[in-house]
This record gives sequence, structure tokens and C-alpha cells, in this order.
Amino acid sequence: MNPVPDLYRILPEVVLTITGVLVMLLDAAMPKTSRRRVLGWVAAFGTVAALYASLLQLNLPAGTAYYGTVQTDGFSIFFHVLICAIVLVALLVSLDTFPRNNQHTGEFYALITFGAVGMVLMTSAVELLLVFIALEISSITTYILAGYRKTSGKGVEAAIKYFLLGSFATGFLLYGIALIFGATGTTQITEIALRIPGAQSQALVLGGLALMLVGILFKVSAAPFHVWTPDVYEGSPTPVVALMSTAPKAAAFALLIRVLWGAFPTLHSVWVPILWVVAVLSMTVGNIAALRQENVKRMLAYSSIAHAGYLLAAFAGAGTASITAIAFYTAAYAAMNVGIFAAITLASGYDDSLPLIQDFRGLLHRAPVLAGLLLFFLISLVGIPFTGGFFAKFLSFSTAVNGGAFWLAIIGLLNSGLAAGYYLRFAVTIAQPPVANPPELPTYRVGIAVAVGIVLAAGATLILGIAPGHILDAATSAAHSFPAAISSTLP
Repeated sequence: MNPVPDLYRILPEVVLTITGVLVMLLDAAMPKTSRRRVLGWVAAFGTVAALYASLLQLNLPAGTAYYGTVQTDGFSIFFHVLICAIVLVALLVSLDTFPRNNQHTGEFYALITFGAVGMVLMTSAVELLLVFIALEISSITTYILAGYRKTSGKGVEAAIKYFLLGSFATGFLLYGIALIFGATGTTQITEIALRIPGAQSQALVLGGLALMLVGILFKVSAAPFHVWTPDVYEGSPTPVVALMSTAPKAAAFALLIRVLWGAFPTLHSVWVPILWVVAVLSMTVGNIAALRQENVKRMLAYSSIAHAGYLLAAFAGAGTASITAIAFYTAAYAAMNVGIFAAITLASGYDDSLPLIQDFRGLLHRAPVLAGLLLFFLISLVGIPFTGGFFAKFLSFSTAVNGGAFWLAIIGLLNSGLAAGYYLRFAVTIAQPPVANPPELPTYRVGIAVAVGIVLAAGATLILGIAPGHILDAATSAAHSFPAAISSTLP
């Protein structure tokens, strides 16, 4: 059998890189007075091509490339498709809601595309130094995007906070990688797993694991590493938050799975209790803080912290069932979260003209279709049956119970009830009669791009709730990419 060319194993990354470069070149060649909307379409079509390239990788046998630094398997392909789909929806939403007179639109689309390169590369990297590079590519672009509203003080504050705290967290990750190299003599993930049992200093191994967990848990905004989340969400443009709250988190959770099940499966009894505690903290802190919020984006920021806890609960499961639940929850959360931020963008606009929950009062009477979409995504975030949020939570908590973490599942269910309080408060406000002089809704025309984006998000949320079979099969296939997880599942 002929060997697979290495280029085929990084084909989505190559397509996204070419797309980003093309957007930059076209932007430089266009007159300053020209609208840059066409560049958004170039980025969107390039993302579709990258998604197609990811699906083509299903025809490749599992294997590594470039001296064992990247790996193509069911796991990487699952997250490649997921991240490309999220980026596509974020681009479609941006096309119709980005200010027409902004001269930096081309840079915006290029940054999103280059950020996607880092995210997809992070999910397939099996060399920790490449993981670090991919993480930095993803992080630097999101730091810039967070502060894209340069005339807003909150936007600049968001970017600075995100950059400083993110750089600090990345330092933890890098120092952890250094300790693991000192203990095992390698930074290749599968080799680390083989050498840990014979490592002379188990203290170095445990220290490296702990520091790496700090760096990764910051990226998924899990408590107590969550302090950046509400300020960054509030200050960033809402289309950016739609991307930032989903795609980088999906990549970070994929990295967490790859590190724990690929490099540290023999330390399962060590990292499960740690994530057990982090899950409880994230759920509880996120939900309690969200109950007190009046700003919509801050409320959803704390909601995302709570959902990180629900997702981390699945790590308490056993073997492939745990990875399947995590992968499925990541897909369901991405669909409903990118959807609700897309709907909020339509209601509030790029400049957040409706920042508070009370500003949405009467939206159901003024814009019934948009309000209906918002209510649908809120129902999914609560976890009502026949939505992706319900099945994702059911899968996560049942996996935790099967793994022996019964009390973790109980705490998760109690927190889900607590979360219903602020979700339903927002839903009731939307359905209430409008006030005498309601705030004006944005006047831009809802175009085909944003309509397609939000329909894709709503459709995915619904399908994942009523017919999750195909995605569940893909998640199961992704889980079988980890031999250690398969062996731990066997009786």
C-alpha cells in the first residue's frame, strides 16, 4: 500500500492558511473606499473547503505525519469538522452585522481564518511543542478580536485582560511541558504515556500534569480559572463572542482529552478527582454568579462557565464512553451557544444597543421570529427534552454515574435546576408586553448570510436533540482513537 503523503494529513490547515493569506492580499489590493464584504464570502467559502477537506480525511487510514507531530484519526476529524462549522456560522453572522464603514473588515475575516488554523491544528497535534504553537496561533487571534471595537473602553479592557491572563496561563502550560520533558525525555504524547511508569521522578510528572491542567482549564474557562470570562464576553463584539465561546473551547477540550487519555492514562486515578472538584466549582460558581447578572452577555459568560462544569463531569466516566460524551456535549454546546449569540447580535447589533436583560422586554411582540429563536436556544441551554442541550446533559451525567461519580451527577442536576432560574427569567422578559418607549432595534437588513448561519445553528441544536444518532456514532468513532480508553472499557 502506498504511503499517504504528509500534506493530506494537514489538508484543512493548509486550506485555511491559503484562505487567510488570500483575504489579506485581496484586502491590500482593494481601494480604500470599497466595501470589504466580499472578503467575508471568500473566508466563508474557504472554511467550507476546509470542512470538505476534513471529511475527505475519513478516507485516510489513521496515522501520523511530519515526524510524528500530527495525527489523523476519527478524533481529529470530528473536531476539525466541528470547528470549521462553528467558524462558518460565525463568519456568516459577521457578514450582515459588521459595520459597513469599517476599514478593517478584511483584517477581521483574516484573523478569524488564521485563528481557525490554530484551533484545528491543536486537535490533531500529538507533539506538545506543536500543541503550544497551535494554541498560540489560536490565542493571539482571539486576543486581537476581543478588542476589535477600538472606540469602546470595554473592548480595550477586554483585550488587555484576556491577553495578560491568557499569557500567564500559557506560561503554566509551557512550564508543565518542560517538567514532563525533564521527567520522560520526550514531548511526544504517545511516548510520554509509555515512559511515565518508568520515570525516575514521579513528582516531576505530577507537577507537569498539574501545570498543564491549569493552562488548559483556563482556555475552557473552568473555575477557578474563569475570572477573565465575563469581562471579555461583555467587551468583545457579539459575533466575536459567538466564535470565542465555542470554537476555542472545542479545541481546548479536544486537547484536554488528547493529553489526559493520550499521555496520562496511567494517572487516571489522579486527574479524575481533580476534574471532579473543578466540575463542581465551575457548575456552582457559574450558576450562582449568573443569577445576579443584569447584563445579557455577562449572564451567558457565567452560563458558559457552568456548562464547562457539566462537560467536565463526563471525565469521571470510564473509557470510550467518557470521550464519546465529551465530544457530543462539545458539539451540542457549540450549536446552541453560537446560535444564541447570533440571535443576540441580530437583536442588539454590533455595538450592543440592548446590553441588559430588561432591554429585551417585549421582543416577542416586536420581532417574533427572532424572539422565538432566542427562546429556543434558551430552552436548549436549560436542557429541555427534544433539544441538543437535554441529550448532552443526559449523556454527560449518565456517563459520570456509570463511572461511579453518583454525587457529581446529583450536583450537576441540582445546578441545572438552579440555571433554569436565570434562563427562564430572560425568557419571561422576552415574552412580556413591551414598555411604553422600548429601545430601538438595529436597522440593518437581515441578509441571506446571517439567516443561513442562525438556521444552521438552530437546525443542529434540534437534530442533536431528536435524532442524535449520526453525531453520536461519529463521537464514538472519535473515542476509539485512544487505545488506553478502549482497554479501560473492556471487562
